[in-house]
Amino acid sequence: MKLYYSPGACSLSPHIALHEAGLPFQAVMASTKTKKLADGTDYLGINPKGYVPLLELDNGERLSEGPAIVQYIADQAPASKLAPAAGTMARYRLMEWLNFTTSELHKGFSPLFNPAITDEGTKKVFRDKLVERFTWVDGQLAGKAWVLGEDFTVADIYLFVVASWCGYVGVDIGGLQNLKAWQGRVAARPAVQAAMKAEGLLK
Repeated sequence: MKLYYSPGACSLSPHIALHEAGLPFQAVMASTKTKKLADGTDYLGINPKGYVPLLELDNGERLSEGPAIVQYIADQAPASKLAPAAGTMARYRLMEWLNFTTSELHKGFSPLFNPAITDEGTKKVFRDKLVERFTWVDGQLAGKAWVLGEDFTVADIYLFVVASWCGYVGVDIGGLQNLKAWQGRVAARPAVQAAMKAEGLLK
């Protein structure tokens, strides 16, 4: 398999998942600004959406959208327990978390990364909404090791990547103790460190 990624972007989520699952893959950096690969190849010719992640399967088929990709990865390595079995209530809980993360958290950061939005009052609205959402997450993590309970899943991975952006855009989650402790547990996992080192995010 081939994973197209951009360092520190949401594509870090499937990158971590591939390491956790122990699946063989090739990581290919795609610039979300220039829309080019390192060799000059036009990324838009590979993924017309122009963003990452994109997973190219062994048969040449391509899968886009992070929440779909991480579930595909998890299902290729069921022993890793990165996703509950399809059709179970636990699997729907996983999808619930992935959808919450992608729509309520991930997209909430977009205006803060947009250089065209310079008004601090506008930015505060988006920051406050994200703090509100992360405060809810903090409550959900009370008394739990991982998002779904005992097993570390792709829901933890995606949430971890999105939460890691807070420091870059001034979203203060320092007072959310359950969330901070959970972030520490995720960050300590060897697969997480391996993916982050591969993307140049850790030395």
